[in-house]
Amino acid sequence: MGLSLIMTSLASLVAIISGRPLIKLLKHYHIGKQIRIDGPSTHQVKTGTPTMGAAMIVVPVLVLVSAMYLYTRIAARVGVNFGGVVLIGRSLSIPMMVMLLYSILGGIDDYMGVRGVRRGEGMRGRSKAIIQLMIAIVAAVVMNLVFRISRVGVPGLAQPFDLGYLWIPIAVFFIMGWANAFNLTDGLDGLAALISVVMYVAYAVIAYMQGQTFLTMFCMVVVGALLGFLWFNIHPAALFMGDMGSEALGATLAVVALMTGQWLLLPIIGIVPAAETVSVMLQIVYFKYTKRKYGEGRRLFKMSPLHNHFVLLGWSEPQIVQRFWLVAILSGLVGVGLAVLGNP
Repeated sequence: MGLSLIMTSLASLVAIISGRPLIKLLKHYHIGKQIRIDGPSTHQVKTGTPTMGAAMIVVPVLVLVSAMYLYTRIAARVGVNFGGVVLIGRSLSIPMMVMLLYSILGGIDDYMGVRGVRRGEGMRGRSKAIIQLMIAIVAAVVMNLVFRISRVGVPGLAQPFDLGYLWIPIAVFFIMGWANAFNLTDGLDGLAALISVVMYVAYAVIAYMQGQTFLTMFCMVVVGALLGFLWFNIHPAALFMGDMGSEALGATLAVVALMTGQWLLLPIIGIVPAAETVSVMLQIVYFKYTKRKYGEGRRLFKMSPLHNHFVLLGWSEPQIVQRFWLVAILSGLVGVGLAVLGNP
């Protein structure tokens, strides 16, 4: 844990140092956010704010974790003793690869939305979903067949259940679902990043309780990079993470949860992204139902995702972000507490 905390600080420092040059680069190439006209009118002032800022999250994480992997391998060859603790495991290649691939996919989507032929729209939803599915399938199959990950921990039970091959489709669903849940959450300054910090810390604690030192360090490096990103993303944001960050963070967190076996706790620890996703689903279902029954569609919420509902209620952006963050902290504490009851 000591090394993990040091790596957290280092990742944060690297992210902060890279922030200003990245913002200047994005402004130079006019990589600015295009705000949808069907969103809250108060968001229009954010048009042109540099997006794809997740580069200052993803790059430090991948570089620092890779560097630590090489260090431990070289140190082991020359006889340096880490007290019997394996700091970096081969299984970390899965969350790292998922983070890289989803960030590339999200980055392409961001770029197409800013500079492509579908300006303001990005990639076509179906094309993007197919690529997301392919990445998720490969990750799930490798985790299950290569690293023999197929368990699920149930709070209150000392021993986890082994789901065998049934675990694969569940893993695919979780990876894709949480990638898109985080994407829906990323709508207010600092919201997605703050929620991500809480969730990654929660799973770092869970991994640490299980003795998964390498996974703990990975989570804490992500936390450090997120804290550095928040330096520029708090209200009023000078930089957005874009789909490049939100989808990568969500999918990678799902992989982390699957590796700990405590993925049943994701909707609790991630109650905010879960609520954002459910609000969109309910909005669509209710609109279609009322349109079929009354001839005109009605809305359950003033606007979805959920944070936009509170924007239209008159809450200020900092109020929404801070209150959602407090809810996330409380739900994270509950999730970790439940993990203690049954630690696979």
